[in-house]
Amino acid sequence: MAKKLVRFDWAMKKMLRHKANFDILEGFLSELLEEEIKIKQILDSESNKETEDDKYNRVDILVENSKSELVIIEVQNSKEYDYFHRMLFGAAKAITEHIKEGQAYAEVKKVISITIAYFDLGQGKDYVYHGTTIFRGIHKNDILTLADKQIQLYKKSSVHEIFPEFWVIKVGKFGNRVKDKLDEWIYFFKNAEIKADFSAKGLKEASERLDEMKLNEKDAKEYKRYLKGLRDIASEQHTKMADAQDLIKKGEDNKEVETILKLHKKGMTNQTIAELLDIPIEKVNQAVIGHVY
Repeated sequence: MAKKLVRFDWAMKKMLRHKANFDILEGFLSELLEEEIKIKQILDSESNKETEDDKYNRVDILVENSKSELVIIEVQNSKEYDYFHRMLFGAAKAITEHIKEGQAYAEVKKVISITIAYFDLGQGKDYVYHGTTIFRGIHKNDILTLADKQIQLYKKSSVHEIFPEFWVIKVGKFGNRVKDKLDEWIYFFKNAEIKADFSAKGLKEASERLDEMKLNEKDAKEYKRYLKGLRDIASEQHTKMADAQDLIKKGEDNKEVETILKLHKKGMTNQTIAELLDIPIEKVNQAVIGHVY
């Protein structure tokens, strides 16, 4: 039986910001980006300061890798319809916060934004999405590329390497069927456990250091509070959804009553109205009796 580990988002808040645990994040990034990633430092900015509203709803971390690229990793626990806009804002803010006044535009840092979503973001069948910027000719259908001098100056091979890129991992869409090493990481995100035969980079270290049973008393209590906060968010969302459905149902019922009364005013019998609207006669009788003209 796989041992239970702390959730990845809580680990990001409390454990993965320490240099001794960089190898866990490096493992995940290496498997996702399919290249060897080394973290130079964890950065702080206005964009990832925690607010009371975000205390349980989201966790993010801003990393600078050995290539001086900025990597935003964000875990989002509840639905936000404008979340795509939030991703764009976060990437833009990271760029502007990490270029000094007077520096040339060539000093703009590459940003990689990674979202681990515990809600169904957007509409799609897959559970991992990758977005990059490509300029395509509207007449020749060709891809705009960098000139030789630009490649030499900026050490980039294509235009999309300059612009921010975005990854979205929709945890809820993952069916626990592990096909590759990235899936092993997503299985961990979804289930807070790592199977003994998993071999993705960073997971062995995560299994050893994120063991829930190894938390000290203070962290264990804090982790329980964090899990309760997530449950409270889920319960609040469920209540709001149930209330919304009640309002919709009430609106539909009121509309049906209005239709019944309009037809009744036109002289139709209750039986005819029931047959016309395909509803029980009792419902028509109740609507008519309950209304005072």
